[in-house]
Amino acid sequence: MSAAPCQHGASVSAAPYQHGASVSAGPPAAWLAVIDMQRVFAEADSPWLAPRFGEIIGPVSQLVEAFRPRVTFTRFVAPEVPSGGWQRYYHLWPFALQPPDARIYELVDDFAAQPEQMLDATTFSKWGPELSERVGDGGRLVLAGVSTDCCVLSTAVAAADAGVEVQVVEDACAGVSDVSHGQALDILRLYSPLVEVVSLAEVLRQ
Repeated sequence: MSAAPCQHGASVSAAPYQHGASVSAGPPAAWLAVIDMQRVFAEADSPWLAPRFGEIIGPVSQLVEAFRPRVTFTRFVAPEVPSGGWQRYYHLWPFALQPPDARIYELVDDFAAQPEQMLDATTFSKWGPELSERVGDGGRLVLAGVSTDCCVLSTAVAAADAGVEVQVVEDACAGVSDVSHGQALDILRLYSPLVEVVSLAEVLRQ
């Protein structure tokens, strides 16, 4: 990101896998990853505010209901000790060097009580062994959340590189600005057919 940067940092941890990692018969169903619906991207006084965050709470909630229990909520959390280039990053954003249980890293109230699986990462991309196991071989990953122009984009590209079919729900994502949101979606369209930019209505019809 530019004005408010890519909001995030370098190892992955996950809550225990609660719903099973594979499907017993037939091709795996799609899996929804809700990216970083946290206070740090929602609150008006946050340096990392995604201005349209509030507008996507409804669409994201609809997706969660449609996909449950095949849903993972992700959180960006800061590393305990930044290394490499992340040292400069957190020098620019020292407010973010807080522990994982800090208020800024909580999911917003609309999703705080969700029973779905949680995945914490200190990287822009949330794709890794844990999410790969949940999606399964031949599975499809559906992405929603924030921000389109950083963590959603990074997750989509990493999953596509792994050969996963990815759908990004454009009206269930929000960016740092309308311009960068649109630019990120245009970039993702270049990854077709591995990445498909779709609407909420299209996904719900599926």
